Amino acid sequence: MLNLKNRIFDIQTEQEFNEISLEIFNYQYSNNAVYNEFCQLLKVNPTEITTPYEIPFLPIEFFKTHAVKTGHFEEEQIFLSSGTTGQSQSKHYVKDLNLYETSFQNAFKTFYGNIEDYCILALLPSYMERKGSSLIYMATDLIEKSKHPESGFFLENWSKMIEIAQKVTKNGQKVLIIGVSFALLDLAETAQIDLNNVIIMETGGMKGRRKELTRNELHKIYKENFNVTEIHSEYGMTELLSQAYSKGNGIFKTPNWMNVLIRDINDPFSMIEHHKTGGINVIDMTNIDSCCFIATQDLGKKISDNEFEVLGRFDNSDLRGCNLLIS
Repeated sequence: MLNLKNRIFDIQTEQEFNEISLEIFNYQYSNNAVYNEFCQLLKVNPTEITTPYEIPFLPIEFFKTHAVKTGHFEEEQIFLSSGTTGQSQSKHYVKDLNLYETSFQNAFKTFYGNIEDYCILALLPSYMERKGSSLIYMATDLIEKSKHPESGFFLENWSKMIEIAQKVTKNGQKVLIIGVSFALLDLAETAQIDLNNVIIMETGGMKGRRKELTRNELHKIYKENFNVTEIHSEYGMTELLSQAYSKGNGIFKTPNWMNVLIRDINDPFSMIEHHKTGGINVIDMTNIDSCCFIATQDLGKKISDNEFEVLGRFDNSDLRGCNLLIS
């Protein structure tokens, strides 16, 4: 198992990804009681699984009802989904926080470069007000790693955040504002603010606080009121320890240790080809201590081998903070 962990972040080719996916599948089949029972109920014979397309994907709802663990361990952290009153929360039992940190630090470097080149401004009010948020954990670490004296979290002091963003960009500093969708919308509707040289990244999360808007409608408001040409997005959730990123147009890219497959809406055990809409299945190798093969309640389609769109959610799924946007 340790050997598998050491190889995750060295993946360079599709063949390597596929080989390690199958090794992890066999490891989790043998050592994850919840996943094993799920596979047994499907009458899956692990010796007959020869490609990632044949691997069973655990419905994400299991994180609400079961302790999804591979092996026996005392967790370092339990990440909790936001949930709402009356809803049960997903729980992700994290054995090794260092693995999570390595994942999001490497992903950020892959898509955005050296974290020390940025001033990170976080506008995540609903997440800051509760415990166990994986997003807050990530944002806190990125803020610290940026080593910029003006990096930090902001709640109601929007004017201070804007002042910092405009001031440091004039000095040639890269600035990233990472914000939950409703908070960015609140900010955008207060006044037109020139953030032309700032990266605006939304993390999803209207959570019933505002009227639901399509992704295009929301991004149009952001672009007009912040005077930016593109809106970036992060695709992540409590049940995953990796993130995909979009630098515009709602097209997400995955790091080398993560991939998305699209399942048939009418046959959840069949995968479909690119450019067709279906359910989003995620392979996240950093979930090696929980489950790497997750069937989400998101709808989407593949654009290319490592690019995908998020198109909404299944009608019967719970509303959740991480990805309520519909494009």
